[in-house]
Amino acid sequence: MIRSVLSRLFLVACLGYVAAATLRAQPPPQPRDGSASQERPAASGSWQFPDDEEQAPEWREVVLDQAWDVGSFAAFIGLTLVSFFRKSVRLKYLALAAAVVYLGFAKSQLISIVNVFALIDWNLPIVRYSLGWYVLAVFTVASTVLWGRVYCGRVCAFGALTQLMDRILPAAWRRELPPRIERKAVAIKYIVLGGAIAYFILTRDRSIYRYIEPFWMFGLHGTLVMWTGLAVLLVATVFVKNLYCRYLCPVGAALGLLSNLTVFRIKRWSECKTCKICEKACEWGAIQGPKILVTECVRCDDCERLYMDQQKCPHWIIIRKKSDFTARRSAAPAG
Repeated sequence: MIRSVLSRLFLVACLGYVAAATLRAQPPPQPRDGSASQERPAASGSWQFPDDEEQAPEWREVVLDQAWDVGSFAAFIGLTLVSFFRKSVRLKYLALAAAVVYLGFAKSQLISIVNVFALIDWNLPIVRYSLGWYVLAVFTVASTVLWGRVYCGRVCAFGALTQLMDRILPAAWRRELPPRIERKAVAIKYIVLGGAIAYFILTRDRSIYRYIEPFWMFGLHGTLVMWTGLAVLLVATVFVKNLYCRYLCPVGAALGLLSNLTVFRIKRWSECKTCKICEKACEWGAIQGPKILVTECVRCDDCERLYMDQQKCPHWIIIRKKSDFTARRSAAPAG
């Protein structure tokens, strides 16, 4: 109940963020007769004169200047959605590699706790100069409301990097946390999110992001302490799958709250109440018995591919056996 309320508040805040940014992007009103503003005496008796600043560029010019950024963002999102709907393993890892190379090292542009701070502080980027980023931000919010944490599972460059590490490194190196500890550990990221927001409200200091997010690594700049902490995190990730994303990421926590509003959720068969195949296969600890935790699910497709596998999923096996039994009874001679 509390998470549902927080999710709705977060969605309202996101919509307000976009609305306020849109309003901020509008040029100041001009006199109806089209003439330039005239000098007018101020209340203090001094005179104010119009500034000689250049006029804001027209939207057509703005769009043309940023066409490459918008187009490349759109192409990447297109690849992400194709891989998501096709449920293709190859396309999924192609999208993950593109996330690391393009969003990570090429653009160094990810959704960050700094954006949450901007939402709180109403210090919004101007839309006309940040079209590409707004394409990414709107997609992140919209996809989370529609399908869940797609951003975490396919778009975030750091999350993509750790998933590629998991694909390459030997499975024998992995260590699973006991279920009792894992269920409690997932709450840490919500504590990190709440602590970061409280710290920012009290200090207005955004630099804390460097110590709770590793995303700065894609810009290849950081202090010795930051690089040391990142090295420790990556080494720990070798042994604990998706360690940062599952237990520590404040952005994942924020999107987890928002995902309580997800419209199109993963369907479950009646046989899921007793079957444990998908629960054992889930690398994110998002399946507990018949229930999928939408706050932890990143729509990685593993369980959905199992649902469609008619040789492994008990739902299809039972249907096939019932069909075979009915066919044999029909074929049996009467009497």
